[in-house]
Formats: sequence, structure tokens, C-alpha cells
Amino acid sequence: MYFTSLRTTAFRNLADTEVFTAAKDVFLVGKNGQGKTNFLEALYFCAYASSFRTVKDTEIARNTEDSGTAKDFSAEVKLCDSVNDQILVKFEKSKKSIFINGKKAEDRRELLSIAPSIVFCHEDMEFVSGSPERRRWFFDQTLSLYDPVYLEDLRRYRRVLKSRNTILRDNALGKLAENPEPVLDALDPQFAMYGIKLIEKREKAAEEFSALFSSLYEEVSGIKGIKVRYIQSWKNPEPCELLSDYIVDRLKQRRSSELAAGLSLCGPHRDRYQFAHNGNDFTIRASTGQKRLLALLLRAAQARRYSAVTGQNPILLLDDVLLEMDGEKRKRFLSVLPAYDQAFYTFLPEEPYQRYQKEDTLVYNVINGESRK
Repeated sequence: MYFTSLRTTAFRNLADTEVFTAAKDVFLVGKNGQGKTNFLEALYFCAYASSFRTVKDTEIARNTEDSGTAKDFSAEVKLCDSVNDQILVKFEKSKKSIFINGKKAEDRRELLSIAPSIVFCHEDMEFVSGSPERRRWFFDQTLSLYDPVYLEDLRRYRRVLKSRNTILRDNALGKLAENPEPVLDALDPQFAMYGIKLIEKREKAAEEFSALFSSLYEEVSGIKGIKVRYIQSWKNPEPCELLSDYIVDRLKQRRSSELAAGLSLCGPHRDRYQFAHNGNDFTIRASTGQKRLLALLLRAAQARRYSAVTGQNPILLLDDVLLEMDGEKRKRFLSVLPAYDQAFYTFLPEEPYQRYQKEDTLVYNVINGESRK
């Protein structure tokens, strides 16, 4: 499965045209600010109906109307070797719509199995040096790529969490006329049930991901023993046959603190992931180069994990990933690059991209949003 073409309209600075991409390897060569990353973003937008650079769709539109509202924009891909051979994502009148083979999709999760794409980009450093929320987001995405049940449980948990936080916040602000405890008593069993489902899958996935990631990091960097640790906030006793009851009881014990704080203080939304080395947090002492490599290999492990579980290969979107590596690390990184059906790379003109070019590689020069052969 691969993208055979991309057509965009008012998508950042990209030209309103169709670009043909029917090749296993596609190189996008150009100076900074010409539209290379925008091209990858448009492909990703079709794969997930979201951006890897912003949470606000309105920022993607090329410009705005005089009123300040975002103009309409769209991105469309055609695919090969897939029962779904066309995806169109449109943003019209401040509303986003997804069309698969001309039929409107009801949910973004319908896209997950069509064109799974793994992006390697500078923003991935947030998974290493950023907030715990960003690391949770990465591992939640990794699980959701191959486990739609996990994604649905995550959505259900977040809905209960939102209801719970609304009650706690309104109470703290004095907006509730009634006692909030009966409502919390009704919400907490659901909160515990969906939370336990997430924890069970996260623990297993983290263990399997860690073994894969540790091997990759050692192969490229030479550093042994880098592990991924999953640290949950609901610490449960061993053994515990009635875990849900135990967690509900814990929530009851912490209720006064949560009522005072106005938000839920524990649960899977507070769980953490750590990159550990010899039992210590590796990122505290790691160099910038080591952290950058961590981010790159997280994506490589994510792609490999997806292939191992599903038996399918993803599409890779690699944004300037080789730029900051020396020759030896580039060689090692490319040697552990996961199997893929198609890969898009961005390069600066002065980079030795010809060294990685194959006989059938498709090369575009990107200038002012236009892709030229």
C-alpha cells in the first residue's frame, strides 16, 4: 500500500495541484521554508485527519479571510494496493469532513487501517524532553495504531474523566448547588473500569516495546540497557482480585483532596513513561545528540511494533532526520530503518542525498510550494 498522488487546495504554501508519488522512495529537496515539511504534513493529514505540527486545523489554511476566520482547505491522496483507493479530508466552513472512496466517514478511526503513516520529525523531541503528557500521547498512539479496542477504551476513559473534572472544578468554584459526592460515586466505578483496561494494555505494550527499543538503541549508539519504564499512579496491592473495588475505595479516600484541587489527581491520565539506564532516568544526563537519537528510534520502534503485530508495513515520513547525524550514525540509523511500503524523505540541497538515491527513487525539487522534477 502506498500513496500514488497528493492533491492540495489552500494547504499552507503548497501549490493547488496534484503531485504524483508512485514510487517506493520519494525525495523532497529544497531550502528551508519552501514547503517540504508541508508536503509531509498534507500526507499525514490524509492518513489521520490531523496534523503532527499543530492541534489547530485553522493554522493549516494558507491564509485567512478579512474577518479573521480560516479559509477552506483540503488534502487528497490516491492509494495503490488498498481496497480504499482515495482519501479526501476537507475543512469547510470551520468544519472538518473525511471522505473515503467518496463516502463520508463517521469517525477518524476508520482511517487507521488504510494508510498507517509513521512520521519522524523535530517535534518528536517532545517525547523525550517534553512533558509526561507528550510521552503518554506517543505510547497511546502506538497502541491505537494496531488496537482499535484500546482506542475506544481510551476515549471512554477520557469522557468519564472530563465529566469527573467538570464536577470537581465546578464544586471548587462554588458553582454547584448540590452535594457532588453522589455523582462522583456513580462515575468512579466507570472511571476505574476503563482505567484498569488501559493500564493492563499499557503495561504489556511497554514491556514489549522496551525490548525492541533497547536493542535498536544499542545497535545505533552502542549504549546498552536503555529501557522504557511504565509508571502508573494507581499502585495496586499484589495479589488483588477485586482491583476495581480497590481503586474505587482509593478514589473515595482521596476525594477531599480532589474536591479541594478541582480536578482528578490520579489515574492513567497521570501515568508516566521513563527512559531508564541502570535504574536512573537516562534523559537527565543524556546529551542533545543522544536525546535526538532517542526520539528517532522511538519512531523506528513504533513502526517495527506496528509491523510485528499487524503483518503490514507502514508509510514512513522522514523530515530532515539525517541532517544532524555524522556519517557513521547515518549509516547505522539507515541500517535499522523499519520495513516500509513507501518512504518520503526531505533534504536540504547541500545534503548528499544522491548517496541514498536508488535507481527508481522519485526526486522532487520543492520551490515556493511547488514540487518539480
